[in-house]
Amino acid sequence: MVLSPRNSLSGLLTVAVAVLLFAAGSIVCVPSAVALPPGTPSKATAQSQLNSLSVRSQESMTGYSRDRFPHWITISGTCNTRETVLKRDADSVTVGSDCYPTSGRWYSYYDGAVWYQASDLDIDHIVPLAEAWRSGASHWTTSKRQSFANDLNGPQLIAVTDNVNQAKGDQDPSTWQPPRSGARCAYAKWWIHTKYRWGLHLQSSEKSALQSMLNSCSY
Repeated sequence: MVLSPRNSLSGLLTVAVAVLLFAAGSIVCVPSAVALPPGTPSKATAQSQLNSLSVRSQESMTGYSRDRFPHWITISGTCNTRETVLKRDADSVTVGSDCYPTSGRWYSYYDGAVWYQASDLDIDHIVPLAEAWRSGASHWTTSKRQSFANDLNGPQLIAVTDNVNQAKGDQDPSTWQPPRSGARCAYAKWWIHTKYRWGLHLQSSEKSALQSMLNSCSY
């Protein structure tokens, strides 16, 4: 298994005093450094990529099924894509013989929660599979859709609090953004870069929302 390098958002995720709120088994805090997906572009690069993306009407959902995007495939040994991301995004992780994490510490970037059990996390597709389908992926081969659904080379997969991911569903940034305002700059960059890398188009309202989010970036 290839583990992606850990990145940190300098100056944004350091604290003088940690505020700990115990709720539903989580600790809400801001650590000094967090694991982020690979390939986060600079603000300038993301802006250039956003400018180059095609704006079109949303395509039909006819024929869509998550099964059209084979996901959580085996990556290495007994580790599938989901387990690989859980290992990549954790601190002090230990795994069983089946590669599933038995302990670790995960910071959910979207909402700032910290979790100690992998079962409290979902792996979010930054650009949801249904959103990809109606943005051009319906025309892809199954092989390409599989590569998209298991993309570990770009910022398309991240471990986050399960109910936050479920609240997002298949919405684009015009109707859903991370609840933690400090996450929205990076989220916009990840979304833009993923659509750029995979040649997916935007809707007008989606582009406007992304531009507003990108305008808030200081890095």
